[in-house]
Amino acid sequence: MTQSIRRIGLSLGADLCWPKCYEEIVRMLNLNINLNGEQIRFEIERVTIEPFNLRQTCKYNVVVDRVTHWYHASREWIKKSILMDDLYVYNNPWAIQSMEKQTTYCAMAKLGLPVPDTWMIPQKSYQHHDDLTAMLNRYARYFDLGEIGDKIGYPLFMKPYDGGAWKGVSKANNADELRANYEQSGTSLMHLQRGVSFDRFVRCIGLGPQFLLIKYDPDAPLHDRYQIAKDFVSDEERQLLQDMAMTINGFFGWDFNSCESLHCDGVWYPIDFANACPDSQVTSLHYYFPWIVISNIRWSLFCAATKKRMRKTLDWDPYYEILEANLPYPERLTAYAAIGHKRMETERFQDFCDEHLGDIEGAAIEFFGTETAKTAIREKVRTLFPAHEVEEFTELFWQRVQAWRANQSALKPSVC
Repeated sequence: MTQSIRRIGLSLGADLCWPKCYEEIVRMLNLNINLNGEQIRFEIERVTIEPFNLRQTCKYNVVVDRVTHWYHASREWIKKSILMDDLYVYNNPWAIQSMEKQTTYCAMAKLGLPVPDTWMIPQKSYQHHDDLTAMLNRYARYFDLGEIGDKIGYPLFMKPYDGGAWKGVSKANNADELRANYEQSGTSLMHLQRGVSFDRFVRCIGLGPQFLLIKYDPDAPLHDRYQIAKDFVSDEERQLLQDMAMTINGFFGWDFNSCESLHCDGVWYPIDFANACPDSQVTSLHYYFPWIVISNIRWSLFCAATKKRMRKTLDWDPYYEILEANLPYPERLTAYAAIGHKRMETERFQDFCDEHLGDIEGAAIEFFGTETAKTAIREKVRTLFPAHEVEEFTELFWQRVQAWRANQSALKPSVC
């Protein structure tokens, strides 16, 4: 039988806690998988940033990428490795580079998702260049911001069209507040989006064909925004929200993304779903942190072991063919999601996990009770909290992870 090594690279930014946990659990599993005549073992390595020859071979089968969205050197190495070496990487880098929130709003609104009414407005200020004055004098038109606000309705939110991490987001309850916020927006190109008076705010995290729904409180401190709650959606709502997330992820070629939705009068409104590098830190996810680590391990090992092929192009035609069939919204969403499940090979993934990764949850439960896990938590806390709060918040997050260990059977990932 052929002996093979599959190499997984972790392309990291400021991540501290989850990579350490990921590496330790894979080490504990000590996998030696028999698959299609190969005896497969895995090596995990952190990807370094250095000069590269465009023709040099990439040594990884899979890269779990966390920096493409902001670090250009890593992004260009990843794009080169996909094109020349058939690397499989989390999240199509061309989609991340070009499909900002503006594009995702337009695409999903076209497919019939109930995206709240959204306008784009010209930026308040401009970076100077030689042709700027001539261009603005000829083509820029004065507009009444208050009139646009009245058309959208209050409250409304102003946010950068390419946004991220709540940066530059403001709420306006009336025209005066809207104008004041616009005056502070600088050179950012902004969206205005109708506010939704919601009774529930849910974030659906998708990692491959695995989904986790979390009740979310945007007004709480960061460490309490992810609410420890259950039974906050019905089975039908759960399926709809998962189908919505899979529609988005399949459409844009994103393995790892989150979709925020607000519930109002029986409708789930997607408001923020271009998050193709979701927060994975214990300092915000706390109770749900082990789910991220386990799901990451499952999906990366599956992609590496099976040599899953990277889809280099997005191919949107199948989605528009479903749109043209004029199906009722839930049926249309199910059909959209089915495209994503086919592209992510959901059934094959589930079979792989059942056959080869049955011990992963037990290993995770054991690991997250160790001092190594607690040290990983402390290291992340130390980067975000003042010294006098490090032990307090380390203990807070540690106890929430211990609560997960006690209740792990209720948090098995949903794979449709």
